[in-house]
Parts: sequence; structure tokens; C-alpha cells
Amino acid sequence: MKIAMLIVRTLVGLLFIVSSAVYFLDLVKPPPMTGPIKEFNEGLAAAGYFFPFLKGTELICGIALVSGRFVPLALVILAPVVIHIFLVHLFLAQEGLGIAIFLFLAMLFLAYYYRDRYVELLKP
Repeated sequence: MKIAMLIVRTLVGLLFIVSSAVYFLDLVKPPPMTGPIKEFNEGLAAAGYFFPFLKGTELICGIALVSGRFVPLALVILAPVVIHIFLVHLFLAQEGLGIAIFLFLAMLFLAYYYRDRYVELLKP
């Protein structure tokens, strides 16, 4: 179980690090979007702060996952991000649903693995 956790944690961390690097270094031109996903992304981009904040958070949490430091905290911070990614791909852009499902299931697996760290958070 520990080896599976290390593999999944590293893959998720690298996915977030690479995604952030692509954004900040402008390595890949975003694909053309149409329809509701285009309107949604344009709305988020219009805020000005949203994407830099999101990608900065993903970068820091990705580094935490890869390094193995503060992993439970990184998982708590990334949980709403991963849920959002999953829901966007489920309802607005189905072409990325495979990676979104992997990310969602990987986060569930990691949360289960670190479940003993969350006991205090869940006490009334």
C-alpha cells in the first residue's frame, strides 16, 4: 500500500507541477475553446487574479506532494481544486474527463491513506 501511495502521490504532484509550469512559463498555447467552457474560462480570466493564484497554489501543493512534506495539508488545499476540475470536465469539457477522473480517484486514495491525520479535523 505504501508503494502505491508513493506512486500516486508523486504522479499527482508532478501533474500539478507541470500544469503550473506550463501556465507560468507559457510553454504551450491553450487549445481553442468554444461554447460554455470558453465563456467560463473568459469569466475566470477577467478577474485577473484567479489563474495566477490557482496555479501558484497548485505549484506549492504539487511540490509538497512530490517532496512528501505537509502532504495532508496539501491534500486539504487541493480537494476543492480537484472537485472543480472534475465537475468542469464532467459538465463543460468532456474531452478532459479521463484525467479528471484519475485525479479525483487519486485524491480519494490519498485521502484514505492519510485518513488518520484528519481525525482531529472531523471531530465536533
